[in-house]
Amino acid sequence: MQIQYAERIRTLPPYLFAAIDQMKREALSKGADVIDLSIGDPDIPTPAHIVDAMKKAVENPEHHRYPSYEGMFSYRKAVSDWYRQRFNIELDPEKEVLSLIGSKEGIGHIPLAFIDPGDIVLVPSPGYPVYPVGTKFAGGVSYFMPLREDNNFLPDLDSIPEDVAKKAKLMFINYPNNPTAATADEKFFKKVIEFAKQYNIIVCHDAAYSEIFYEEKPVSFMQIDGAKEVGVEFHSLSKTYNMTGWRIGFVVGNREVLAGLGKVKTNLDSGVFQAIQEASIVALQTDDNVLEQIRDIYRERRDMLCEGLKSAGFEVKKPMATFYLWVKVPQKISSIDFVAQLLKEVEVLCTPGVGFGEHGEGYIRFALTQSKERIKEAVERIRRLKL
Repeated sequence: MQIQYAERIRTLPPYLFAAIDQMKREALSKGADVIDLSIGDPDIPTPAHIVDAMKKAVENPEHHRYPSYEGMFSYRKAVSDWYRQRFNIELDPEKEVLSLIGSKEGIGHIPLAFIDPGDIVLVPSPGYPVYPVGTKFAGGVSYFMPLREDNNFLPDLDSIPEDVAKKAKLMFINYPNNPTAATADEKFFKKVIEFAKQYNIIVCHDAAYSEIFYEEKPVSFMQIDGAKEVGVEFHSLSKTYNMTGWRIGFVVGNREVLAGLGKVKTNLDSGVFQAIQEASIVALQTDDNVLEQIRDIYRERRDMLCEGLKSAGFEVKKPMATFYLWVKVPQKISSIDFVAQLLKEVEVLCTPGVGFGEHGEGYIRFALTQSKERIKEAVERIRRLKL
């Protein structure tokens, strides 16, 4: 039997992190001691009180049946309470909060609700690869908005051609940003809202890193007047509470947009395991002192890696949020070639910027997801490179 993939699969580029995993496996198979600073998967354990809540919840037979599609009301209420406490935003847990099997799932599915073949989606470049992939699966066309250092890694909305803006149905933005670690202020979000209203575009703000910050708390897109009229905000418990493997998140905002995404989800998944939702309610009620301890760990790692890379000859700007460093390639070679060189010569793995889109070329991304001892060792190895 001859198996033939659909065109949407055949024309997909290799998923960035799957390709990196393959590079890592090949190096490990040869006995390399790889220090992996490539993927944003927290190495810090999920806080114990959340794990304890999960242990208790998983024994409840009521949770062993199908969950509700939109999420338990108690979970959605916990999300709305968290938004009120963190951002001073009022959300209707019934209509303005929707549970997700991780924010990645919701981001990948939302184009299916609003994009017809040929419709345009405004996508940041560099950016999370799921934005253009979800667009492609829905038959849409990505128009890439360059994120350049001279504009603080914010998209220049004024440079988007009017004929493109008129055809656009969705816009993805992401602050604090992956991979650049840039943050956005109220002024930028206000401009996004004005642009969205002018061209009738749904804004999808990915705020997965809002709680990984250092000197200043990031603002929420939902805090800005008019945000609920034009869009939604995606969140995940993965980074904030070190729960990447648990696969739970949520999206809040415009109730019509959430209803559209909900229609897709009811036909494609059966919701989040309720025991995980129970534990996530406890997570959302976590004292900020616990989260500050996590941020302190990343802050120490950030400072160590920034100073170490600078001393090795790299041009580095200290990030104010996320657990990423967005670093210029110090040689006149491609980001992929430089990543391969690092892995081969000093057994340190990072991520090539071009993997996040054409406008990520010239940069590499380091993740602060190893212990300070391993980061110190990585710096010592990198210093041996002849840049």
